[in-house]
Amino acid sequence: MPAFPEGTKSTTMTSGGRRKVHYTFPDESEMVEEFDVQTDALVVRKRRSRTLLGGQGEWSFEVGEPSARVTIEGDTLRPSAANPVLVRVDRPHAFEWRIRNLPYPKATYSVSIDHEQRQVVVRTANKKYFKRIDIADLDRARLPLEEEALSWTHEPAGAGTLVLTYRKPAPILKLEKELKLARHQQADEPVVAAGVGGEQPPDCKQQ
Repeated sequence: MPAFPEGTKSTTMTSGGRRKVHYTFPDESEMVEEFDVQTDALVVRKRRSRTLLGGQGEWSFEVGEPSARVTIEGDTLRPSAANPVLVRVDRPHAFEWRIRNLPYPKATYSVSIDHEQRQVVVRTANKKYFKRIDIADLDRARLPLEEEALSWTHEPAGAGTLVLTYRKPAPILKLEKELKLARHQQADEPVVAAGVGGEQPPDCKQQ
């Protein structure tokens, strides 16, 4: 199971307590991953592709969520505090999704797998919420979705959070171990990427 297409290029840099890896694929699409320097946990994974006119598309977040944007007037743009917000986080042995702002009792929720569409489906008995969730890692690896790998719970504190957990299959764990080894080997290589004015940025590596 190859990690990336042949011809993929990557650049690594460390700043703000995160190791950031930027991938450029042969089709000119991009992926950025950010890892906590202390724990090596994946904090952000986002992707974007070229538009039909050749421009850069919007970033799509697989893991983590965008930072709040600040307008010209200095106001911070955030989603409505009342709207459900879905965020994926990664655990060492599982994918996890947290859906905030779901205050309904636990018995209201139904979580299942749609094998035909290859998605996790969340719905509520009161029809207040419905969501289909892709597991991009399994799609890329062409691995089946398994009922026994999925579990969920509801945390009623605050506005309420529905927590979905999907246990990572062995091929994904093996791939992540290989990518981690390659990432750390790359981080130990000499700096070759030049910064503005010919100066080298701190801890920035390219391959």
